[in-house]
Amino acid sequence: MANGARMEGIEANVFFTFFGLDAIRKGRNAKIKVATVGNPGMHMPTLLGALPGMSALATWMMQRQMEKLDIPPIPEFIELVSDSGVGLYGCQATVDMFGLTADSFVPQVNGVITVGEFYELAAGGEIVFT
Repeated sequence: MANGARMEGIEANVFFTFFGLDAIRKGRNAKIKVATVGNPGMHMPTLLGALPGMSALATWMMQRQMEKLDIPPIPEFIELVSDSGVGLYGCQATVDMFGLTADSFVPQVNGVITVGEFYELAAGGEIVFT
């Protein structure tokens, strides 16, 4: 959505927390896998998702679909949205909880801030779904 917003000239910022931080972590954002267990979007029984190799298979299939649609891999996409002006922020509480530092993140990250600071950053902003 942030990418689409920037394409329309709308300011956009993204706040990453918990496991979403992996999308902006050095050494992790290129290795994100599709979770098959407990993922309702997979539309498969949990037992099937727990079989060895299912996550690797689902990840491979998702990567193929993304390539077909010309969607870049996560590290490249993070660079693309950052270059377009999207602000990328990590959650301070989660960073502290996981024992991370600002150096844990890719250079495109604008900072590690609190939820309250993100609210201030977003003050007056709108979320529009059409």
